[in-house]
Order: sequence, then C-alpha cells, then structure tokens
Amino acid sequence: MSRSLPSAVSAALTVVALAVTLATGPFLAAAPAAADVSIAATTAPALVVNGDFPDPDVSRFDGVYYAYSTNNGFGNVPVASASSLTGAWTRRGDALPALGAWASGGLTWAPDVSRRADGRYLLYYTARSRTVGRQCIGAALATSPLGPFTPVGTQPLVCNGGEGGDIDASSFTDSTGARYLLYKDDGNAIGQPTSLWLQGVAPDGLTFQGGRVELLRSGRAEEAGVIEAPVLTKVGSQYVLFYSLGGYGGDGYQTSYATSAALTGSYTKAYRSLITTDSVNGAVRGPGGADVVRDAAGDSIVFHGWINNYSARGMYVAALGWSGGFPVVRGSRVRTEAERGALNHCSVRSTTSASQGQVVAYIDYADSWVQLSVFAPRAGAYTVYVAYSAGLGDAQHTLTVNGASPVTVNYPNTGWETWRQAPVNVTLNAGANTIRLTRLTRWAELDYIEVA
Repeated sequence: MSRSLPSAVSAALTVVALAVTLATGPFLAAAPAAADVSIAATTAPALVVNGDFPDPDVSRFDGVYYAYSTNNGFGNVPVASASSLTGAWTRRGDALPALGAWASGGLTWAPDVSRRADGRYLLYYTARSRTVGRQCIGAALATSPLGPFTPVGTQPLVCNGGEGGDIDASSFTDSTGARYLLYKDDGNAIGQPTSLWLQGVAPDGLTFQGGRVELLRSGRAEEAGVIEAPVLTKVGSQYVLFYSLGGYGGDGYQTSYATSAALTGSYTKAYRSLITTDSVNGAVRGPGGADVVRDAAGDSIVFHGWINNYSARGMYVAALGWSGGFPVVRGSRVRTEAERGALNHCSVRSTTSASQGQVVAYIDYADSWVQLSVFAPRAGAYTVYVAYSAGLGDAQHTLTVNGASPVTVNYPNTGWETWRQAPVNVTLNAGANTIRLTRLTRWAELDYIEVA
C-alpha cells in the first residue's frame, strides 16, 4: 500500500486519544524474528542457579530464601538456600529423602513449600502412583524448611486417574486468611485439554473444604493443549493467576497469566504471554515453571530455562512490577500500541500488515507527535524498540522520556507496510513513564513500541 505525501493531505488533522489499557492488561510481545536490534540497555533475567533446578518454588522464611525443585541427581526434592534472591545459592541436599508409600521414585515434580499457622512446614509434591500409574499429588511435613519432610498418610492427596492424573500443586492464602490448594489435571497425558483447579483446604493444608473449582482450561493454539504450574497471588482487589503453557522441552515453553476480580473466577487470559524466549531476546530458553516472590523491597518472579545445550534447566530471577494490577517483568518486552496513545496532528490508519490492524500515520508536521505511557518495574536502564515503516527515504523522530532532553530515532527506509524496529536506550523511573515521539525529518508511520 502506498502512502500519500504530506501535500496531499486535505487538512491538518489533530486527534487526541487517551492511552488505554485493555482489560487483559498490558500487551506483551515477542520481538519479530527479522528485527536486528541492539539490547545494550536491557537488563535480562539473572541466572542464579547455573545447574539443573527445574520448576523452582521459592519462599522466604525468617529472612532466608529457600528454593525447591523437581527431582534430579540431588534428590527427590532438591533444596537450596540464599540470603538474597540473586544468591549466592547453596545446595542443601534432599528435602524429601523418602516418598509416600503410594509413590514410586524418579518422577517427583514441582514441589511447593509453605509454613502453616502451627509453625510446621507443608510440602506438596507430585509423584507416580503405584496403583493408578499416573502422576498424583502428595503431602509431607517438617519442622524445618530444609526438611527432612515426612510424608503424610498412605495415599496421595489428589489422584484422579480418569483425568490423566494431577500435578503441579501450589498453595495460596487469601487476604481473608482462607487457605487453598491449586493444581493442574494432567489431561494432556491422555489426549484431553488441561485445566487448573482451586480447592479450599483447612488451615492444616490437608483437609479439603467444599468442592474444587475450575479456574482455567487450555484452548489457545499456542498452548498445544497444555497449561500448568499454577501460582496465584492477589494485587489490590485483583487475583492474578500465573501459569506455564506449551511443551516444556524447548524454546516454545513460556509463562503467562490470567486475571479475575473474584477468587473463583471467571479468569481472563492475557492477550500475550508474560515471558517467552523471544520476549527476553533469547536470554532465557523456554522460560516456565514460574513462582512469584512478594517482598516489601520489591517483588520478583523466578522461573527455569534451558541451559548447557538443553541438558539442564537453571533457575532465573527477574524484577516484577504491577501496572494497574497487571504484571510487568523487567527484561521481558511489553508492547504498547501506538494508536492507543495520545496523538497530535496525526491520525490512526487501518492496515492488515500491522500489529492489531492499526498504525499511527500522517506524522508529517513539526507539531505531530505520539505520546505513550509505559511502566518500569524498577528504575534504571531500558531499551525502547520503536516499530515503524518509512517509505519515502530515511526518516527521523525525536524521543523524549518524561519531558527530558530529546534523542534522535533514526528510521532507515523500509518501504510502506514493511515494519522494522529501531532501538533506543533510555532511563526510566520506577512506575509510569511518558514516552513522546515527535516528527523530525521526512515521514514514518508508527505501529507500536516495546520496552524491556
């Protein structure tokens, strides 16, 4: 599609549109594969356990951080400790040296440890049921977060063979003090969709109260029939349910979230995943199995990713912030559509070649600008990736952050409808920031910006 020169514009058009955040939260996106961009200012997630530590569960007890993982050469439930999330982490052996009598060894997955009101520590774990032949969820107790944990009872806590088994337990305590167990049915193991479930429990974490509630079910193409690893938290009045999706064995595994105004739903899935291999510029391969750590000094998200030529999954940590109750991860690109900003002396144009089918066009005058609000989980250095097309020679805009001195953004000629990204290194404040792009030379259209 060709675009008219400014002289063909019939009249100067001023459109002002307030920035809008959809009900599904900030737009989160992967970098286009064709993009050739610098990421010098981006702070990537930190690899804090450079060894096999999949499906990490992390909690802070009495000022010390404890992390638990799926079984490997270090035991059924390997445990590590550190004085800070970024380490150094010290492996502390096997927190669960003996499984419940119902379970066979070798497939002990995705542990979750919480502290009960009585001071004892409760471990949920997944293992293979000898009777059912499927993965089921068991429980164990200890007086120390390091264990050793002693299995509770002779049977699993949750074991529905007809739905393929059950895995990935996690605990949640609501602001009311009520306690819950979350888990995933293993429907994909028998060719069925998978669901995430919420089950009320007594303060002991073991006694079920009422029936279970389905919170979320697989269905999107990118999920490939798999949603798993549920972790629930509450931000203000909104519930945020984190989960992984897709096959864990490669780069396609990723972390997403859904939100609800009520504990039992309904939950709305985010438009795009929160963390993908592409959204962190390949710094983590297959980011999933996430847990959220809520701290007074700032929240974080921990997750695993493939390392050592896909032979192990190390543990990563990244800063987590909340933009209007929706999660934003430092180092993972967040997309803001240009047409959702405040516009001056320019207008929105529809085109099927662009993200969300619209772009900002006719940025042709000295007072033409697009202003967008972006969110930073922490203050510091970030990269803004400006998605543009320029079809009548190289073009330029100026970019300002929070009204500071402008920097020049160069747009090499691409041809109209051919979208590329121009990276700009910036410094952002923690929280909301204002980005303004103003015409400088020639003509370019804007599709969106991504910040990481």
